[in-house]
Amino acid sequence: MEEQEPPRPGPRPGKQGNRLNAGIPRYRAALLIAGAVVLAVGASGTVFSAAHAHGSTAQFVSGVAQPTAPATPAAGDPAAAGGSPSSDASATPTAPAVAAPAAAAPAAPAQGSGITPALDAQVNSIINANSQYQIGVTLVDLSNGSSHQYGVQAPFEAASTAKVLAAADYYHLVETGAASLDDSLGQYNAGFQIKEMIQDSDNDSWSLIMNAEGFSQLQDYASSIGVTYDPNDNALSPSEMASILAQLYTGKLLNQEDTTQLLSYMQNTNYESLIPAAVPAGITVYHKYGLLDDELHDASILTNGSSSYAFVIYTKGQDESDIPARTDVFHQLTQAVVNSLF
Repeated sequence: MEEQEPPRPGPRPGKQGNRLNAGIPRYRAALLIAGAVVLAVGASGTVFSAAHAHGSTAQFVSGVAQPTAPATPAAGDPAAAGGSPSSDASATPTAPAVAAPAAAAPAAPAQGSGITPALDAQVNSIINANSQYQIGVTLVDLSNGSSHQYGVQAPFEAASTAKVLAAADYYHLVETGAASLDDSLGQYNAGFQIKEMIQDSDNDSWSLIMNAEGFSQLQDYASSIGVTYDPNDNALSPSEMASILAQLYTGKLLNQEDTTQLLSYMQNTNYESLIPAAVPAGITVYHKYGLLDDELHDASILTNGSSSYAFVIYTKGQDESDIPARTDVFHQLTQAVVNSLF
């Protein structure tokens, strides 16, 4: 299983297929090289995804901006209560016991000092100390919707972090009666393919889901939630990705059952070496990564009790050779955030 950019609608590619252009794989050679690199950072079963940052000059900012859709505070840690998947358990894997946050009644504001100027300065300091890379970071406090942006805020190619958007769109189609998790896609049903696409970052599953939705539908869905997204470019800014996660977690995108299921797939994934590796016990992480060539991304929700944050890091480096060094930057940024906020 490999990560990739979304294929254009058409015949299902093979396991090593990537973005299709007249049926010709774009990154087959890169995928073979990438497997060796992953061993250097200790990840098992890694999936790779194409992503190339469009921003060329890092502009360091640390201000509070209103998110596209202000987040409703989560009602406690979603890992604390049970939930059940919305698909047929006999055909689709059962989600772990993870409850979606309730969107009906706001919880009390997050305890602690929240995102402070001191944290802003620390994040900017880490980015400045690693200026050989392009780094874009967004941190959204889900207790009040405030969004802090750092580094490059131009769109990057989103790589497989965009699979979360594709999954949310398919669930939306299910909820509006236009699709079903029991629909046959390939050898399995749609519910199974979504799980494989998110938890294992499977490319064939992504291809099947994208083909079932259609690029026009996905683009329209993104626009409806305040995100500019063209599946042909697969480009998102760190703040747009953070907005998708914030809306997902606070129940603005899907009903509670589907939110629960999708979040459950964003735990214990096939690549836990980035943000999750630097988060201490007691803090729950839901995330989706993207990785290939000179691109390395991770998009997460961090939550503990009434404190919940969307935390996204997008990076562009030299090539696969600096992935271990950039992984350390992810850890530095994550440690700064969790030490300040939890």
